[in-house]
Amino acid sequence: MKTNKIIIVGGGSAGFMTAATLISQFPNKDITVIESPNIPTVGVGESTLGQINAWLKLLNIKDEDFMPHTDASYKLSIRFEDFYKKGDGGFHYPFGNVVENDYLGSKQLWFYKKKENPETPITDYANSFYANMALVNNNVLFRNDDNEMPEFDFENNVAYHFDATKFGLWLKNNFCIPKGVKHILEDIKSIETNDEGITSLNNKHKADMFIDCTGFKSLLLGETLKEHFNDYSKLLVNNKAWATRVPYKNKEKELVPYTNCTAIENGWVWNIPSWERIGTGYVYSDRYVSDEDALKEFKRHLDSKGSDYSNSEFKNIKMRVGIHDRLFVKNVCAIGLSAGFIEPLESNGLLSVHEFLINLVKVMRRGDADTISQWDKDNFNVECKRFFDDFTEFVSMHYALSHRDDTKYWQEVSNRSFVDNRLSDNNMYLTLLAKMANNEWLRSDSGHHCIGVGLRYFGVDVLSDTMTDDTNIKLRLRDKMVNTWNIICRDKPKLLEYLKKHIHKK
Repeated sequence: MKTNKIIIVGGGSAGFMTAATLISQFPNKDITVIESPNIPTVGVGESTLGQINAWLKLLNIKDEDFMPHTDASYKLSIRFEDFYKKGDGGFHYPFGNVVENDYLGSKQLWFYKKKENPETPITDYANSFYANMALVNNNVLFRNDDNEMPEFDFENNVAYHFDATKFGLWLKNNFCIPKGVKHILEDIKSIETNDEGITSLNNKHKADMFIDCTGFKSLLLGETLKEHFNDYSKLLVNNKAWATRVPYKNKEKELVPYTNCTAIENGWVWNIPSWERIGTGYVYSDRYVSDEDALKEFKRHLDSKGSDYSNSEFKNIKMRVGIHDRLFVKNVCAIGLSAGFIEPLESNGLLSVHEFLINLVKVMRRGDADTISQWDKDNFNVECKRFFDDFTEFVSMHYALSHRDDTKYWQEVSNRSFVDNRLSDNNMYLTLLAKMANNEWLRSDSGHHCIGVGLRYFGVDVLSDTMTDDTNIKLRLRDKMVNTWNIICRDKPKLLEYLKKHIHKK
């Protein structure tokens, strides 16, 4: 299949991230974005994970390039509140690598500490192994250019809060169009096809390859090519969200370097502090609560936090949770919501976009630069589906291990048989839970152990061994290191001041 001329249907963050990626990596290709002037963007994805840094580096985009124009701030962690039980408090899943070695001991070490001192709070786990938490707990930020704190890698251990709509517009006006991407405002009223896929749009726009960035509508892949969509709602029941923005009351205090997720009656509420305002929303399932009652629950939550929403607009979003069988079919490739979507927990909305794009670049680079083989289409489909299903199973873990039982929603989502509803044919989720139960998961440097500990899932043998002199020495050394992190961070600028000095200089 030729790839010389590419048309991207749909704008927004997904469309212009796609255009930016392709024009940066394949500057000689003819790339056009056709965007409807009448379809608003969803705009849920205002929070990213650390993986976006690889995509930004691929395009040579620096923080100071886009952040001042996209209402952006930095993010170092995700906090989960009341997911274990109502009123239990919260725990963090920080970004960055776990600090463990022969000198300081492994993650297993913390469980000895917990055994000897049962009053040790759950929050101490993340504090003990992630340098990021020293910055989070002190609400500070610094670049660490002199490597004063070697365990903190600014370039890779930070993510972002930003306005996804503004991010798409910035990419369009400051990256895509200046580099040669064509932009057309036009509704797609007709799509012409043959056995090889799509031939033209509106009987005039022709291309070798079409990329579907039309959101949940999935105009090209779903509606036109009729590619089967796998509904994951049996595994993840949340399918609606109320979203809004509220002003800061105390910006220095409320502008924090983490996304907060709070479990409430029939779902959970996100809180994303960006530069100018706080983005917030309630993710829920309409199987358990009506839209009207969900809005009431959301407003009660905002009231409990003292948020002023008197001038806020509340937007209701319907989500399609799942993924198509194939994402690259004939001459059509889907990126973003048109391909698939996991509910917003763990800030995965934009994650799939940039990870799928990196995979697309890989397959387009192989072989003849002007063509793509069926083998590579299949490879793209397999890799993207594997990534998507793995992350879906990770998100479902937050519900499977919850002990909330205060509403029918929580009773059912925490007691669902996730094995019966597994996504993969290889019992991947069952294997994950088995590994966790037998402590093998502690050898992983992923977020599974943070979520597991936060939800009091320690494994069956994790506290079975006894303390030794060596264990006590390593515990003291680790506590000393954590204290050093906090001493360093106490003298660093608050996040608000750092942003004023380095990003938002007006």
